[in-house]
Amino acid sequence: MVKKAEAGRGRFAVAAVAAGTFSVVTTEMLPVGLLTPIGADLGVSDGTAGLTMTVPGLVAAVAAPLITGAAGRLDRRRVLVGLMGLLAAANLLSAWATDIAVLVGLRVLVGVCIGGVWAVAGGLAVRLVPERSVGHATTLIFSGIAVASVLGVPAGTAVGELGGWRAAFVAMGAVSAAVAVALAALLPPLPPERAAGFREAPALLRDGRVRVRLLVVLLLVTGHFAAYTFVRPVLERVPGAGAGLIGGLLLAYGLAGVAGNFLAGATAVRSPRGTLLVISGVLAVAVPAVPVLGGGPWGAAALMVVWGLAYGGVSVGTQGWLLAAAPRDRETASALFVSVFNVAISLGALLGGRAVDAVSLSGAMGLGGLLALASLMTLATAGGLPGRRRGLERVG
Repeated sequence: MVKKAEAGRGRFAVAAVAAGTFSVVTTEMLPVGLLTPIGADLGVSDGTAGLTMTVPGLVAAVAAPLITGAAGRLDRRRVLVGLMGLLAAANLLSAWATDIAVLVGLRVLVGVCIGGVWAVAGGLAVRLVPERSVGHATTLIFSGIAVASVLGVPAGTAVGELGGWRAAFVAMGAVSAAVAVALAALLPPLPPERAAGFREAPALLRDGRVRVRLLVVLLLVTGHFAAYTFVRPVLERVPGAGAGLIGGLLLAYGLAGVAGNFLAGATAVRSPRGTLLVISGVLAVAVPAVPVLGGGPWGAAALMVVWGLAYGGVSVGTQGWLLAAAPRDRETASALFVSVFNVAISLGALLGGRAVDAVSLSGAMGLGGLLALASLMTLATAGGLPGRRRGLERVG
């Protein structure tokens, strides 16, 4: 329990952790707007330069449970500070990479940081603020992900346009270093709640409720990225859609995603499964409707806002629902969450690409809707699943 005298500092600590999630996600997505100049400078194709995006996500999926186990009895404050310092170093060294192999190697380190920071940060809110504020604090921590998509990536792209792609990595190195200092100054000592080990994950996966909640994560995130990876070419088919309109639509989506993060955070405290039922239902309808009903600027804008509002709540909603099934194993559950989430990102892009090749761009949108529908059906039948513990989940 957090003492009243510590509550103020706890809010600042939560903000520092949110800055950490913002930093790792911005760093992960930074090459999105820089692939062309990176490829041109290092003498490789855009596809090869794309490895700078593929590698960190796959590494993060493996690193999350490994880091959680390897951390053992280490103070989590030191773990977070160390990971943010490593992220700063990887970013700064990336700015001086002389060939693609060096840059991809440094992006492996970025993947380690992503997996570790997400796994540790996801369950920290309950240790930093009073119980009544845990829901809001968790939402704030995950807002770093949404804000990174809206502000972080465009800002990095803008820096890259002004000073070159290397300047963008220098800027993120500086941001990451500043966040490491903030974490060191604002976080209290955070000894592990229990000795984490590599054997915790298989034991936790024997819980039926944990498995179904991870399945919902897999379905929702895979479906989203199967569709969202190809949303730009879909929007390019909107009559009169120029670069300015598409940029505006994507910005509207991102801003709606930030709002959706906070809205879902507020409702998931009372009913996490109910919140996810609504999210899945909305995505099942809105995503496949984009190429059908988004034939004009206003229709496309409305659907992108609805999509953003719904998907913006996925991270905070699924994470909270998962942790409710494993209150004594929050770090291990968070590590599994990060692994499944990052695998789903890669799987979604892969399956979406196959759908585009086999059917059309609309096929990728339809696949996204079908996977959201599968999530809805899974959630609808998830209420009575047995777990290895009883009486631990208050709601949902």
